[in-house]
Amino acid sequence: MPAQQRDLRPQGRKTVGQLLDAAVSVLAAMGYQAARVEDIVRAAKTSHGTFYLYFANKEDLLRSLAQECSEDMNRLADQLGPVGRGDDGLAELRAWILDFSNTYQRHAPVIRAWSEQQVQGPEMEELGLQAFDQITSRLVARLEVVARSASAAEPEKAAVALLALLERFSYFRISRRLYADTDEWLDTLAVMVHCGFFGGGRPPRR
Repeated sequence: MPAQQRDLRPQGRKTVGQLLDAAVSVLAAMGYQAARVEDIVRAAKTSHGTFYLYFANKEDLLRSLAQECSEDMNRLADQLGPVGRGDDGLAELRAWILDFSNTYQRHAPVIRAWSEQQVQGPEMEELGLQAFDQITSRLVARLEVVARSASAAEPEKAAVALLALLERFSYFRISRRLYADTDEWLDTLAVMVHCGFFGGGRPPRR
């Protein structure tokens, strides 16, 4: 049984957390294919025996990371409120984009493994699809409101384009270490998305 589904004692949960945190650091630095259990164990400052007490192998550990990522993405999707054309809509969108960026940064190695198909298997593929389908469906629901006011003709395509924009921006910002000033990039991106996808800053068409 996967470690996170067992009824672990506090020390066991702490050890699993240390291994998962270490795995994220190692995967971010080396990539999934190059990373070894030995590297994860060294980063977690524990032993091989402890690792195999909780995980069968590297793939098993990645599944646990993927499950965490999927749960966080579902939570993120549920948090996007109505996005109107005014300042309240812009503020809602700005807060959500910041949450998206932070969530992406936390799970970047797993998302990269999904998007670059570094890991094969139906279970991993299904987790990835579920995570991003949940966000896409929520964006579609928000954009359908805009479409009814003749601002966006095809919410499904707009939602995919918006998600791709946010994901690639987050990837470049993190991997290239761009835009250290959070307010600077966040304000710019939020205004662009608000105007371009939600009709913000413009009066509705008659």
